[in-house]
Amino acid sequence: MKNIWTIAKKELRSHITSPIASVVVAVFLVLSGFFIASLNRWFNVLSLQVAQTPTYYNQHNINQQVFAPLFHNMSIVLLLIIPLLTMRLFAEEKKIGTEELLFTSPLSVAQIILGKYLASLLVLLGMLILATLPVGFAFLFGNPEVLPFLTGFLGLFLMGAAFIALGIFFSSTTENQIVAAVLTFGSLLLFWIINWASASASGFWKGVLDYVSILQHFDNLTQGILDTTDVVYYLSFVFLGLFLTHAVIQSRRWR
Repeated sequence: MKNIWTIAKKELRSHITSPIASVVVAVFLVLSGFFIASLNRWFNVLSLQVAQTPTYYNQHNINQQVFAPLFHNMSIVLLLIIPLLTMRLFAEEKKIGTEELLFTSPLSVAQIILGKYLASLLVLLGMLILATLPVGFAFLFGNPEVLPFLTGFLGLFLMGAAFIALGIFFSSTTENQIVAAVLTFGSLLLFWIINWASASASGFWKGVLDYVSILQHFDNLTQGILDTTDVVYYLSFVFLGLFLTHAVIQSRRWR
């Protein structure tokens, strides 16, 4: 664990000093702030309308009308920016020639991968916490349900973790960071739009497409439904991404 944390600290320093990472985090926070402000403004207008028409009071829910759309909007931003955060993790090592030094060190391939992955997870977690801090005012001055917010946050984190795992895999396959980012984005987009295909499918194939869709599992969590199937899906996605990364690097290490 000590070796993993050593790699993670090194990568965290790289993220902090990287202009790309700084810009990516700043863009994510600005967009998230915009989403929060816009949704709150819309919810306030809707509240005034509901006050004049009490029959719609039961349909007025901040969790479903503010938090769920917020998490969905943030997930789209993650789809765009995670490839930019992960593209350099192994591609840069390969390009500047430090890959050989890293792989001839006493560290195992698994420790190197997990260290880089842990650093990216910490960056993701920090981004999400900072982005959702303004939501705290809703809990201070209102009475939203805590569970749907927590499951939505968990869903966003798990989705980001899955994105990172796939990004690390593609970064390990090439020394070109742009290629790694494009491959990551294209693959993630495929898992995203599979949900559209499932809408027109039926029977066995609909069930398969719904399960493979990364968005379908996220929808459940944003609605406050904590199903172990959804958690297992994201953890399996992460495991597969890291396993493929390990296979690629291990094969290259012994050439």
